[in-house]
Amino acid sequence: MSDSKIKNNFKVVRYNASFKDRWNSFVNEAKNSTFLFHRDFMDYHSDRFLDFSVLIFKDEELYALLPANRVDNKVISHQGLTYGSFILKDSSKLFYAFEAFKAMLAFYEAEGVSELEIRVIPTFYNKMPSDELDYFLYKANAKLLKKDVLMIIDYAHKLRFQKNRREGINKALRSGLELRVDSNFKGFWNDVLIPNLKNKHNVSPVHSLDEIELLASRFPSNIKQVNIYKDNKVVAGTTVFLTETTVHPQYVSGNSDKNSFGSLDLAYDYIINKMCDDKRYFDFNISSEENGTKINEGLIFWKESCGARGHTANTYLIETSSYKSLQLQKV
Repeated sequence: MSDSKIKNNFKVVRYNASFKDRWNSFVNEAKNSTFLFHRDFMDYHSDRFLDFSVLIFKDEELYALLPANRVDNKVISHQGLTYGSFILKDSSKLFYAFEAFKAMLAFYEAEGVSELEIRVIPTFYNKMPSDELDYFLYKANAKLLKKDVLMIIDYAHKLRFQKNRREGINKALRSGLELRVDSNFKGFWNDVLIPNLKNKHNVSPVHSLDEIELLASRFPSNIKQVNIYKDNKVVAGTTVFLTETTVHPQYVSGNSDKNSFGSLDLAYDYIINKMCDDKRYFDFNISSEENGTKINEGLIFWKESCGARGHTANTYLIETSSYKSLQLQKV
């Protein structure tokens, strides 16, 4: 198949490196994107995935993007990212966006792709209203695969830390713990994060130490390391991802003394209350398991004690052939 198909005045083109600068410029200006969709972030693990991202043009104007990879006859947006989206320019209009979406589905079907899976970016990451994709999926009879529960803090309606969390912070200060925002990813990864994940869950971090150091060097304003030290040794920490709207601890872990010393309470107090100058939300991440069918009670209790409340994130499966009957009914 050719790398492009034309649907009305929309043209869909599969991504290749020649589009990198144009892709990144669009991501920087789009209304529902974050730095995770930047090619310098996506491409660090390009060897693990068959990239099947597309650019959708209206006439000669770049109108939308889909970051994605292909597995057999399915395209997924995107297995290497926390979330995916049908990325739209800030001035996009509903009916044009709808035609761009249909053109994308038609392109994928012509390429032998029968299904598209999208874990939709949670709405609080959007820089302005952008629920078009949610509506298009509804119109296309997309199947809801899972509904995850996230816990978030809305800084416009911030709740106070509960007593047990404040006691933990005071305990940390009495224990002589020191908080530093530094570049010591190695101390956190090797002394705390990797051993904890291995011992508790027999897994490794999604990012290796080399990968997170590479990404932090590429996105120094977006990726920060906050470490808690006792006697100059890392005892807890968090790797924080900062988007335009949201503070998100991507990794959080403390050693076996975390409850005795209150090290995680000290870390969370800082990243929640001191890293939020121009942010609207704090994202604690998922608190559900097994495709959202079970809730982790301990996580929910802990996050609610920090003032977080529930939000959901949906993953959908759509048949690419649905574009043939997909219409917006106008009145």
